[in-house]
Amino acid sequence: MISFSHVYKTYPGPVHALRDITVEIQKGEFLFLTGKSGAGKTTLFRMISAFDKPSSGQVQVAGYDLAAIRANEVPFYRRKIGVVFQDFRLLRGRSVFENVALPLEIRGDRVQGLNRRVDDMLDHVGLILKKNAPIEQLSGGEQQRVAIARALIHQPGVLIADEPTGNLDPQMSEEIMDLLDRVNAQGTTVFVATHDHELVRRRAKRVVNIDAGHLR
Repeated sequence: MISFSHVYKTYPGPVHALRDITVEIQKGEFLFLTGKSGAGKTTLFRMISAFDKPSSGQVQVAGYDLAAIRANEVPFYRRKIGVVFQDFRLLRGRSVFENVALPLEIRGDRVQGLNRRVDDMLDHVGLILKKNAPIEQLSGGEQQRVAIARALIHQPGVLIADEPTGNLDPQMSEEIMDLLDRVNAQGTTVFVATHDHELVRRRAKRVVNIDAGHLR
């Protein structure tokens, strides 16, 4: 499902962000990526999201070769993955429903089917009673659940989450991880970057560590 083979990424400077990364994540697997700030976690996730390309090596996700993907293919590729960010990246001034519905509206789904799917997803993440609430009225944990719902609304095979609990208290972090566990149990491949080693310790999942651009 996700495969990195001898991947290097160098930025001007030079800054060697990734050095000989080789790792495979199987379909339906749940994997933690740990490492300090600046270790390369975000660069690796930007590559999976097709926001960046490797300087050398191969990156394959959901059947796409991301080292060679063309610009006109990227929107179609991104329908195969869901992305959750630490800072949520929700639309202010919009309701919970409107935020979650956005990917389906962009895709051109019909209103009736769209409404039903968004309601089902909000029920799944425990926010159906707040569907009409402005984003600004939600707690941090609720906003993260909205972000996860938005990432999952188009039924991606892969969900990547970059520090999804980084701004949350321990109890809310556990609730978010429980939600990701349920997503994974339904067959979605889940790849989570975090620096919270205590959270990782409490979960019996495969873990890889990145340090100065190297996987350990």
